[in-house]
Amino acid sequence: MSTILITGASGGLAQEMVKLLQNDQLILLGRNKEKLVQLYGNHPQAELIEIDITDVQALEGLVAELYQRYGKIDVLINNAGYGIFEDFDKISNQDIHQMFEVNTFALMNLSRLVASRMKEMRKGYIINIVSMAGLIATAKSSLYSATKFAAIGFSNALRLELMPYGVYVTTVNPGPIRTGFFDQADPDGTYLKSVDRFLLEPDAVAQKIVKTIGKNKRELNLPILLNLAHKFYSLFPKLADKLAGETFNYK
Repeated sequence: MSTILITGASGGLAQEMVKLLQNDQLILLGRNKEKLVQLYGNHPQAELIEIDITDVQALEGLVAELYQRYGKIDVLINNAGYGIFEDFDKISNQDIHQMFEVNTFALMNLSRLVASRMKEMRKGYIINIVSMAGLIATAKSSLYSATKFAAIGFSNALRLELMPYGVYVTTVNPGPIRTGFFDQADPDGTYLKSVDRFLLEPDAVAQKIVKTIGKNKRELNLPILLNLAHKFYSLFPKLADKLAGETFNYK
């Protein structure tokens, strides 16, 4: 039985992953205990923890306590994150700090705290659920993309550092997923309508993520069409900018 820690456990993608991890010991982190109990109260092997993951001291205390009780964390899935799609000059200083705190700094801190123990034990898996927006930037995603580009850069370096210790880091970069993420990112639903053909179903994404557990997989980019767009973006940046500004400007 593996011990698996998942952040952002109230989200739609996490809910689908939990359904596939019935035989494991799950530690599910979220901002609201009530919501966690509502979703997972009947799960036989899930510990539900309310925590503000941007509070570094609280994170440090929690990780120390979990290792004391469980002795190990086999898999860390950094899933917490949110987005706001807005023109760069309409984003506030507070927005900038808050989004980096959740999407980037919390992911880095939790990875740091757990990876140092995994390194000692010479085994473990870290799965960082980032975004296609961390590979391809588009208009109105300046802040969101910045937090995700940073998370990918961190993950790529962490992968290299941990490889000699038998600890693996997988970056998952999905395109838009049909979840509650867009309640905040796209309140009027126009973006969702425009990207309908790229839209991923959370259960299908969850299956692909769970299948990577235990495998030394570098990254998982979804869907195939956007993965191809990313390759094109890397090879032909000028043309990609032109297309991103005209053809792919959905927000």
